[in-house]
Amino acid sequence: MDKELREQIKDIMRHEVLLATGCTEPGAVALCVAKAVETLGCKPVRTELSLSKNVFKNAMGVGIPGTGMIGLPIAVAMAVTHGDSKRGLEVLTMPKNYVDDAKSWLANNAGSIEIDVKDNCDKLYIECHVTGVDSEATAIISRRHTNFVFVSRGDEVVLDQKHGLLEQSDNDDNTNQLQLTARMVYNYATTAPLDELDWLRETVEYNNAASECGLEGMGLHTGQILMEQARGDMVHTVVARTVAASDARMDGCTKPVYSNSGSGNQGICCTLPTYYYGKLKGCSDEQVLRALTMSHLMSIYIKRGIGRLSALCGIVNATMGVSAALTYLEGGTFEQIGYALKNMINTIAGMVCDGAKPSCALKMSVGLYSAFVCSELAVHSRVVDCTDGLSERDLDLSIRNLGRLGHDGMNQTDDMILDIMTHKRN
Repeated sequence: MDKELREQIKDIMRHEVLLATGCTEPGAVALCVAKAVETLGCKPVRTELSLSKNVFKNAMGVGIPGTGMIGLPIAVAMAVTHGDSKRGLEVLTMPKNYVDDAKSWLANNAGSIEIDVKDNCDKLYIECHVTGVDSEATAIISRRHTNFVFVSRGDEVVLDQKHGLLEQSDNDDNTNQLQLTARMVYNYATTAPLDELDWLRETVEYNNAASECGLEGMGLHTGQILMEQARGDMVHTVVARTVAASDARMDGCTKPVYSNSGSGNQGICCTLPTYYYGKLKGCSDEQVLRALTMSHLMSIYIKRGIGRLSALCGIVNATMGVSAALTYLEGGTFEQIGYALKNMINTIAGMVCDGAKPSCALKMSVGLYSAFVCSELAVHSRVVDCTDGLSERDLDLSIRNLGRLGHDGMNQTDDMILDIMTHKRN
């Protein structure tokens, strides 16, 4: 692989594997509010949010870091009182006294926050309009969690990249980037100089710290309970340690994690099982580092077809990346890695996203157990038939079919999920 191509792929990974604190949707909302408040120049007397349904459902039931509270109002309050848009998706990382300030502000100003769902917009869309005593400001994020497309103060437009926004797909921010294939992912992961991959070691450090918190008992205690029952079994241990990080993150753990494609859970999933399994098997540092690269990059490639946010759970593409990495760690060939991916496509393609919440750890466990089974079949050269389900003889076409399902085929499912979530009788 030539250097120019390697540089393009490295840039893609650097663009998609980023530090984030808490669930990325509330973080992105807080980021948008912080930018609007900074542009206004003072604390607002009214804050209005218009969110795409995908952002809305992912922000309803998830813990906000360091607060012991769930949902968007406290995230908005943190952004209003101490938000700093320069911090990106770490905007919600704050000392306790800042969090206390936000809680006090919210207690007195909850009625000044209005949150609505916006139709006919990008699947990742956040619009914040803030009003002061004698001024107003607006900030809009679209397509990516940190991608501002519009900022204004009064009649002054500070930034305007909205032209044609509704006609663009939620992946159009990638149109100028390299169009990946499964073979490119494999070649980069297995041949790139190690010094180009070394930065991925930091993903293990951060995501493992979240796992340690989760094992103490957070969220649904999924990781903690599975670890107690693992009794030394390698697969159960790997799954338990991984989902513990999701337990922590969904419960409002203040430790940042490395995300993948805008999702902390996807970043956790791409990182920890690959690392833990490689270490428990006694693989070399180089093998583990290359497997981490394959897991993250394969997930990025698959996610591009599905879209940034979808009714298809992100654990689908993330655990597909894991299945490729596991097969590689077992000495599998590119062909066998393709078998693992096809097996996964025909196993968990129907897993829906019903919002970010503590039970995401359960979905992660299901995807990871499937990844181990699909990988084990693959290294024995067993693969679903090309006439089965979404699978085709060509691997990239099979992945494209999954993308079509997630991006286009589940739009009505998305509407139904949101309707159910917002009309519960409890």
